[in-house]
Amino acid sequence: MTRGTSGDDVAAELDELSLKYAGRLGDKVRELTAAVERARAGSPEGLAEAFKLAHTLHGTAGSYGFRPVSLAARSLEALLRPARDGVGTADWSAVETALRALAHEVAAVTTRLQPAAPAPSPARSTGPTAAEGAGTLGTVLVADADAAWLAEVERMGQERMVRVVTARAADEVVAAARRQSLDGALLHVDLGGQEGGFDAAGRLRGEEGMQTLPLAFFGEGGDVHYRLAAILAGASLYLPRPFSAQELTEAVEGMVAARRPERSRVLVVDDDPDAVRTLSAALTSQQVEVVGLSEPHGLLEALAEHRPDLLLLDVEMPGPSGFDLCRIVRSMPEWRELPVLFITAHSGVEFRVEAFEAGADDYLAKPVLPAELRARVQSRLERTRLARERAERDALTGLLLRRPFLEGVRARLAEAQRTGRPLALGMLDVDHFKQVNDTHGHLAGDSVLVRLGRLMTSRFRKEDLRCRWGGEEFMVALPGQTAQNARDILARTAAEVERLDFEGDKGERFRVTFSAGIAVAPQDGTTVETLVRVADERLYRAKSNGRNRIET
Repeated sequence: MTRGTSGDDVAAELDELSLKYAGRLGDKVRELTAAVERARAGSPEGLAEAFKLAHTLHGTAGSYGFRPVSLAARSLEALLRPARDGVGTADWSAVETALRALAHEVAAVTTRLQPAAPAPSPARSTGPTAAEGAGTLGTVLVADADAAWLAEVERMGQERMVRVVTARAADEVVAAARRQSLDGALLHVDLGGQEGGFDAAGRLRGEEGMQTLPLAFFGEGGDVHYRLAAILAGASLYLPRPFSAQELTEAVEGMVAARRPERSRVLVVDDDPDAVRTLSAALTSQQVEVVGLSEPHGLLEALAEHRPDLLLLDVEMPGPSGFDLCRIVRSMPEWRELPVLFITAHSGVEFRVEAFEAGADDYLAKPVLPAELRARVQSRLERTRLARERAERDALTGLLLRRPFLEGVRARLAEAQRTGRPLALGMLDVDHFKQVNDTHGHLAGDSVLVRLGRLMTSRFRKEDLRCRWGGEEFMVALPGQTAQNARDILARTAAEVERLDFEGDKGERFRVTFSAGIAVAPQDGTTVETLVRVADERLYRAKSNGRNRIET
């Protein structure tokens, strides 16, 4: 057990740890570069080491607040993943580009944190630096010729914890994109002239490393012509002008999600192993993982173990048919919403009626065309993801609700037990929250919850789970983290929260803190219920010992 920690101690300790970690970043990049060189020369061990180093740097650099370094490492990790997983080959040119970008971000951190660095001059821009933006929701480039509107967008960004980089012409768009890591770009359709924004987007996408940068457009004209042109230019979103702070936030959330696509899992059930291999080869990608099952009787065990996002069933199999299996799946409450697609050699009316009566969402006729298979599966996965996002997230904070959070923790806990890794569960509670509402107003209290939710959204790794547990209580699950690591991570978050300024209903300024309790599997328990109980007990102890503390 470790003792509780005050806010001042936390901030000082973590600032020191951050400086020490930053001093080791150069060595980490050199080690990673050497591993990449061995991987490029054909060494499987070098490839495995390079992926592990990039993955570790992605998570740890983000935890220490060096978000640009974390993002650059994440890009390198994504490029190495297909070769590491044996589902493709690495694009070594892109890997080299990503490695240079990572080295550039590390050099920027090292330069910024040098002890002899001069203090910033009064004339320096007051916009957030990369380090200050470490707790932001994301970084977006907004381009518009109207300086007053850009200033308003910057104000909205500061309000919603979005870092806004601005540009007023196509040349500035490209120059700004070269200077820092971006999560996306939001361009006026008529930048520099009618439909000039589309030309600017083309120039931006022509830059090295920008081919997959998420794009969105905005403008006064929103007719079909403009929207179609925006889609053809590669946009995923079209906004009116002026847009609101909420619309800006949602756009950035979508861009960040597109840059960090979660890998969906498809379960293929077919008694023909060759068919399973063919379907797997057609579907497997950086975004889709495929699990094959050639024994239909093992479906229920496979569902429980792999938790798929979509089920692909052959109709004609020995034993239970695809229709039978689909009916079984639909009889189970937790799988009633699972997308089910049939694969069949039949396509007559009777088959189609029976397929949909059994509960199928769609079907594909054999021989299956790979392009059609991918399109149909991706469409279903995307719709399911969007529906799940709406149903499983708290409207105020954007974090998971209790039920989906617990389901996710159970899945990660089962994986941790299989691999022998720890899993930390943290319960957080805003200190004196009732006084915030009573003194500063309920809108101010909501603002505290919103900003804490935004911070938690951007603060942790993709594989971590965050939840609004209820009221002013939050939960976070950290797979692979020990009690000390989890404490360090939450302590940094606590220090960031303590620096946030809030405004009450009468314009008064105030700040808040939170207390936390941490439980870790397996030493504190091996079930979700036990871990929640232990974390809650330690949170209560932190409150009893004076608040603004973390107990483990």
